[in-house]
Amino acid sequence: MSDYDLIVIGGGPAGQKAAVQGAKAGARVLLIERAKTAGGACVRYGTIPSKTLRETALSLGKFRKLTAHVMDVEMPSHLQLSSLMERKEEVVAAHERYMQAQLERNGIELRQGVARFTSPSRVEIALLDGSHQGYSSRFFVIAAGSSPRTPDNVPVDHEHILDSDSLLSLSYLPESLVVLGAGVIACEYASIFAALGVKVTIVDRGARPLAFMDQELVEYFLKELRGAGGEFLGDRSLESVAFDGLSSVETRLEGGQILRSEKLFCALGRVAPVAALGLGAAGVKVTARGLVEVDENLCTSAPHIYAAGDVIGPPALASTSMEQGRRAACHALGLDLGRQGVLAPIGIYTIPELGSVGMTEPQARERYGDVLVGRAKFEEVARGQISAAENGLLKLVVHAESGVVLGAHAAGESATELVHLGQMAIISGLTYETFIDSVFNFPTFAEAYRVAAFDLLKQQRARVSAKPAAAAE
Repeated sequence: MSDYDLIVIGGGPAGQKAAVQGAKAGARVLLIERAKTAGGACVRYGTIPSKTLRETALSLGKFRKLTAHVMDVEMPSHLQLSSLMERKEEVVAAHERYMQAQLERNGIELRQGVARFTSPSRVEIALLDGSHQGYSSRFFVIAAGSSPRTPDNVPVDHEHILDSDSLLSLSYLPESLVVLGAGVIACEYASIFAALGVKVTIVDRGARPLAFMDQELVEYFLKELRGAGGEFLGDRSLESVAFDGLSSVETRLEGGQILRSEKLFCALGRVAPVAALGLGAAGVKVTARGLVEVDENLCTSAPHIYAAGDVIGPPALASTSMEQGRRAACHALGLDLGRQGVLAPIGIYTIPELGSVGMTEPQARERYGDVLVGRAKFEEVARGQISAAENGLLKLVVHAESGVVLGAHAAGESATELVHLGQMAIISGLTYETFIDSVFNFPTFAEAYRVAAFDLLKQQRARVSAKPAAAAE
């Protein structure tokens, strides 16, 4: 008999949700986490700290706009970064207390240590005192997270050249910052520091940032970045990075261009800790990119071992990782997965926020050939004017004939919240006309759904009117 029904390796968003789901199904669950409490990098280095700083940056920017710059806020030179994050430790501690209570409430055992497979059905935990303990289980979920990837030509020293684990440990706000990479982490931090008055330059080999997102949304991000004095340099390849020993970091790009900045932030992806997990002993395959290989059910090449979160690669967002962990535990224990999981939304906490759910416009056109796209700019919504948040957009993608909602995408204040209305519409198979017939509180950003819906109605009526004319010809 196995010691447990389910052993989860890693206590981040994916691991925590897998453990809770297993426990709620009546399974005996062990959660192994190298830190004292569950939460992973999400709580200590990523989502919670960065969003806490983001709220400060956002509030300062909004204060300027709401007072029409009558009461401006000037950042003192070399402002201590810690002074802008006084609430970070409080927020982190509160979240850790909540997660600990959730584990205890569900009867989940937590062991602090580093886990490694010794066979397909057994793991060994290296404890802090140097001892080892072994446990067996019917099922496993690997949710060991990831760590920043550091290329050979970027000598991260955590003082002048930083990664996502050390960026927020800066003692003061730099005057300038070069950001290598244009993914989620790179763009979120770039927009936060730009909003705080830092001269930010994003450098990436891709033509545009956040390449997986709707291009219209990305343009809103770039508009805000440039408005804050930031810059994006695309189609650039990195040659070398070096601290000059005095006061600046020198970034050399192929072609001879040289950028000088007070600090540099390397955000060129993350790597999964597959080497330390002993996956060979478990019969778990790894991809050429060093990620754990899984099928559509999050199952690895070993049928009783699952993986979720950063260890399986993009999108590596907290929300999608949570859903992956839940689905992995459900599939392992024979529970109904539900169908809503395939519609997990994407939320990117840049300034402005970017939110997306369902099909993008290109995806919908590829599948259906003909679609309609309704738009509502936040400057058309009273709440956008009142909140000094006119730089925003809601975009609805619908089936051309039936009007059924296929996708909802937003940029601007509350965008990550706003797309949830679209998510419910897609799950329920509703048409855009639902938003015309609905009553929204006034003033709210949600009213943008009605504005976008009327835009769609206008387009659909124009098509109907054009048909008889075309037939007559």
